[in-house]
Amino acid sequence: MNEFLEWLRHDTAGLLLLAGAGIALLLFLIIKVKLEPFIALVGTGVIVALVGGISVEALVGSATKSSDALIEKGFAGILGHITVIIGLGTVLGAILERSGGAEVLLGRLVKIFGEKGTPLAMGITGFVLGIPVFFDIGIFVLAPLVYVAAIRGGKSLALYALPLLAGLSVTHAFLPPHPGPVAAAGLFHVDLGWIILMGLICGIPAWFASGILWGTYIGKRVMVSVPEDRIVAEADTAKGNEPSIGLVLLAIGLPMILILGGTFGNIFAPAGVFRDVLQFFGNPAIALTVAVLLAMWLLGIRRGMTSAELSEITGSSLRPVGMILLVVGAGAFFGAVLSATGVGKAVADSLAQAGLPIILSAFVISAGMRIAQGSATVAIVTTGGILAPSLATGYSQPQLALIVVAISSGSIIASHVNDGGFWIISKYFNMSVKDTLKTWTVLETVLSIVGFGMAALLYTFVR
Repeated sequence: MNEFLEWLRHDTAGLLLLAGAGIALLLFLIIKVKLEPFIALVGTGVIVALVGGISVEALVGSATKSSDALIEKGFAGILGHITVIIGLGTVLGAILERSGGAEVLLGRLVKIFGEKGTPLAMGITGFVLGIPVFFDIGIFVLAPLVYVAAIRGGKSLALYALPLLAGLSVTHAFLPPHPGPVAAAGLFHVDLGWIILMGLICGIPAWFASGILWGTYIGKRVMVSVPEDRIVAEADTAKGNEPSIGLVLLAIGLPMILILGGTFGNIFAPAGVFRDVLQFFGNPAIALTVAVLLAMWLLGIRRGMTSAELSEITGSSLRPVGMILLVVGAGAFFGAVLSATGVGKAVADSLAQAGLPIILSAFVISAGMRIAQGSATVAIVTTGGILAPSLATGYSQPQLALIVVAISSGSIIASHVNDGGFWIISKYFNMSVKDTLKTWTVLETVLSIVGFGMAALLYTFVR
């Protein structure tokens, strides 16, 4: 028994078996036993951690100190980032819906693209707005538009959500100022201009194939309804008194503009008061707070809503957020456990020794890291660190940029139960684990493969 545990904990094949068994147990508990995902994630994570050789103290801490324990850090790592953002984004979306603003924006998009083109409009919205903002922030701010589109169109929520998600995902993985491509560019000393150019050339076809072609195909076949607790009825005072499209775009666009200003201000602005101001208002929590307060005034009080109505909107919209946070935090904990057991490192080391062409190695190592530990950013940064020494000389800027795109493509493949984003999408868009695997996981895989295919094709021509 001891020999088997040693093999399981230290051999690459054993670590892969441990990870595979853990994921299989998790899926069994959620899909077959119908156990609440939050409980299944925590329970499975604890089992995998103990079997994988993580000590009890490292896992849960001691009676006097637990702040460094894996179970706390696993939850806190993601919840510290998204809790305030989810709450503020949810309130902003509820105000947009109650004021009639979401209907106004959707009506304009439908007018431009036609009723049948609404999924395409959603995809373009996700792609454009996904450039300056993080993936999860884009979901929290734009989800109300998806709900309104599904209610208005009378079709599956997935049909409208998937194109939007593809747009947000491709920009998060392929384009600056998102952390993964920026970090890889720094490791390989690639100019960000080349990253942007190659990211767009490879990313746009990948977005179209995954979000528009696959998204509309599967979205018509997986029926998902808008959750009741996400429907915010338009107030009577808003009917016939809808806000202008300009006000709606201001409410949605302001946090995007502030976040973008903070990002590029940090890169280009000289040190001083101006950069400090940009960084302060560019913090996602501050940017969304400003947007929510402005929306309360412009879309609420100024248009006849009382403070009591705004309080009711805020309270009712936040009620479903608790379970979302618990599931996302538990998903992050499960991913942290897989990382701590050494699964990710074992995958990376074994793939790095496979002797594949450099651009294929970049994709395969990144994909292995992504599947093993869940985080796209971690997959990009780790793969970049492994490959950086071998890319120090002999490669042009366009070639290096395409290698970064290959790494980015691998980093988004097969999003599954160890990815916090998987659980955000499952809970936010009312999909079961099985439906999320059928829709979102496949979408990410199509996006990954097409993006890599474009990068590999271009790599054969550039010098």
